[in-house]
Amino acid sequence: MIGLVVVSHSAKAAEGIADVAAEMGGGKARIVPAGGDETGIGTSPDRILEALEDADDGDGVVVLVDLGSAVMNAELAIEMATDVAATIADAPILEGTLNAAVETTSPKATIESVVERAEDARDYYKLN
Repeated sequence: MIGLVVVSHSAKAAEGIADVAAEMGGGKARIVPAGGDETGIGTSPDRILEALEDADDGDGVVVLVDLGSAVMNAELAIEMATDVAATIADAPILEGTLNAAVETTSPKATIESVVERAEDARDYYKLN
């Protein structure tokens, strides 16, 4: 099953997003939060790398991020993860994680299909 990593500058936010997506997504997705850094607010390539390795069962990992430096640190962690196939989805972090979690439960899910479902969330409107 494709794993998911949620990268936020806040450990609490990453954990909360993972919890919401797991609950609303049916509870079967492998979602690993990777929030905060050694000083509190921030992101850590080492923490993200650990999450990548934890989320991967051999099928690959999709990473969802909150802000700009999270992208940079996620890219660095992916480069460091020589044994993990991972990619970053350009998606809103909560809605994208929820969509991705649902897609990972499909028996035909691929990294590409999970990224596509996550990125579909860019077009969601909360109000009409």
